[in-house]
Amino acid sequence: MRSSYKLIFERSREGRRAYDMPELDVPCACGTIPEGMRAVSRLDLPELGEVDLVRHYTNLSRRNFGVDNGFYPLGSCTMKYNPKINEELAAMFNSVHPRLDADMAQGCLRLMKDTEDMLCEICGMDAFTLQPAAGAHGELAGLMHIRAYHEHRGDTARTTIIVPDAAHGTNPASAVMAGFKVKEIKSAPDGGVDLDALRAAVGSDTAGLMLTNPSTLGLFERNIKKIAEIVHNAGGLLYYDGANLNAIMGIVRPGDMGFDVMHINLHKTFSTPHGGGGPGSGPVGVKSHLMPFMPVPVLKEDEDGMIVPDYDRPESIGKVKSLYGNFGVIVKAYCYIRSLGGRGLKEASENAVLNANYIMHRLRGAYGIPHDRTCMHECVVTPGELVDYGVHTSDIAKALIDRGYHPPTIYFPLIVHEAMMIEPTETESRETLDEFVDAMLDIAKVAKTDPGAIHAAPVTTPVGRPDEVAAARKPIVKYW
Repeated sequence: MRSSYKLIFERSREGRRAYDMPELDVPCACGTIPEGMRAVSRLDLPELGEVDLVRHYTNLSRRNFGVDNGFYPLGSCTMKYNPKINEELAAMFNSVHPRLDADMAQGCLRLMKDTEDMLCEICGMDAFTLQPAAGAHGELAGLMHIRAYHEHRGDTARTTIIVPDAAHGTNPASAVMAGFKVKEIKSAPDGGVDLDALRAAVGSDTAGLMLTNPSTLGLFERNIKKIAEIVHNAGGLLYYDGANLNAIMGIVRPGDMGFDVMHINLHKTFSTPHGGGGPGSGPVGVKSHLMPFMPVPVLKEDEDGMIVPDYDRPESIGKVKSLYGNFGVIVKAYCYIRSLGGRGLKEASENAVLNANYIMHRLRGAYGIPHDRTCMHECVVTPGELVDYGVHTSDIAKALIDRGYHPPTIYFPLIVHEAMMIEPTETESRETLDEFVDAMLDIAKVAKTDPGAIHAAPVTTPVGRPDEVAAARKPIVKYW
């Protein structure tokens, strides 16, 4: 039976308090607030006793699903386990004020400069900025570099960014925000970029190509060097979406593939918590020909060995984030990189790829495999013949919830009908993978013998299946 749930306002009873503020022991400043800015009515806040307040939020937290209490196979999101020591070390910097003078924050600045240098080595880039707040923000900053590069050369006719149909949805959105037009190209039958379509798409208006490698299909782009040649010969630049870097770090570098600019999701590849809106971090790396356009300030070491912020950058795209970015996330990534080292980063990627291929191998036969070749850190499967029994991807996702698992990414990538994108990451054990696969195989078995049971899922959650069409068309966004 599903439990009933009351909102905190429904639990409110007038006159109850969970905490009493101490009496004011300084002069009241209420009279200094301009009359037009003063509240004219009492705040409508819930009133509860302490025990009821604690129980309310504790019960809410127990209904949340996270990587600390279960397997989280969201494809492309890299929901790897986050080492708690990184949290402890990041907490050591909690008392550092972000507006300290550079000579009083040398430890923080040195940590950031070292992180930039390590990212350059990992990715084959010449410089990095840690300012962007997240992946999509990094995309925007990277595209601003591309635009500044062409404008600085007087090549203002380059107004188009080419985006494969297997790209992340943020790619075309970021390109438009950066002031570009978007031209989509289709994928080849093997899931890679169609070279003939790319050749037909490039021209004098081509500013660049945005590419994820491995792609959202979980496949490594075999023709990446040829792709880079086609784009560069047309006068464009190559942008690397680093969302899937977890498959290749320590093995191959985007800079060596021919990419001119890229972003990294520190909160994914380098194991710092993400989700729920942040905080994230999307550092941008560039080759030397794009370094003049990097956002200010650029961190550099002076003749005395001090790390100082450099604002004297006349060709800079400007500042893209307040202060130096989300510093706490950067600290956690620094700890992750230093604790693993180059050999450990490579092993993490190898294990991520091994785990994804293991899942794909075990699901073969029970589920459809749209591109049945070695995948990278994630695999894409479909319901296959289960649709003949009326069971679709959304049904399988709901049934997984009843079996204790967060569903994988569903209906993405868009170019695969009924897609399920599964990314186990390197942090899951074989036992966990086997239990997840067994749940998937059980769902496939039940779908053929009792599809109604799958259509009813989930039955173990406080809320079952809402009317998703009505929720999308007529959303109720407030309680009263």
